Amino acid sequence: MSIIDRALVAGIPLVPKPIVGVFSRRYIAGEMLADAVRVVRELNAQGMMATLDVLGEEVSSREEVLAATDLYKQALATIQSESLDCNISVKLTQMGLKFDPDFCREAFREVVREAHRRGNFVRIDMEDSTCTDETLAIYNGLRREFTNVGVALQAYLRRTTADSDALMRNGPANFRLCKGIYVEARRIAYKDHDLVNRNFTFVLEQMLRQGAYVGIATHDEFLVWEGMRLVREHNLSKDQYEFQMLLGVDIELRKIILAAGHRLRIYVPFGEQWYPYSIRRLKENPQVARYVLRSILAPG
Repeated sequence: MSIIDRALVAGIPLVPKPIVGVFSRRYIAGEMLADAVRVVRELNAQGMMATLDVLGEEVSSREEVLAATDLYKQALATIQSESLDCNISVKLTQMGLKFDPDFCREAFREVVREAHRRGNFVRIDMEDSTCTDETLAIYNGLRREFTNVGVALQAYLRRTTADSDALMRNGPANFRLCKGIYVEARRIAYKDHDLVNRNFTFVLEQMLRQGAYVGIATHDEFLVWEGMRLVREHNLSKDQYEFQMLLGVDIELRKIILAAGHRLRIYVPFGEQWYPYSIRRLKENPQVARYVLRSILAPG
């Protein structure tokens, strides 16, 4: 990241909330479940699948956990009643991971059980490296009981190759493979862009070779190409993998993926916690931050 980009990232918290709100409309379905349902219906009509994410993480009370759990159950009921091609994604810190891991495990189990009852699937989002061990432990425990749960792994973490190997030794696995977005120390994560891409490709091939189902989650066209190459080399049918992208990101690339005959799932976040999520997206993408700040400084 350049000095200019660092300065832009440092200034993002100063951006007025209404301006962030304008930016967020492209990347967030809205505050209400009905907003998310509308977006998912539109995506389905265009041939895409979806996954719903209730915004919010690192909660600090059981009441917040129970509220999130109820909203996910409502989402699962609505997905079923509306016949949407959609599953859900959950961050475990929203289930209380940071303040009560045992309570988190039981609350999340309720969500997975409800999804199983309704014939749906739950993806565990991966968060920063302080959560990795506990997240994988919860995934391992639940997949011995349920078949409708998967987990995300991050290619920029140095441990991911070993983690994916270990998980696959425990039976069939379902992964979302992404690059990773959290700021980590060099001893924990690769810092070089090309090295992260090489590790992404290496881990993806390892997963596919060992029979895992993988959501290939990337907006990097080189990695999309690598994913298509590996799918072809392993002679996979369309129901053995999928590509995944965030809502509002690189619309042209998602059209290219669909036109090539691959399935694509769009990550659809919604909820009242849209502002912290938007700030994080801006920090991850200084080019977008530059555009937003320019619109403030030179509105004409």
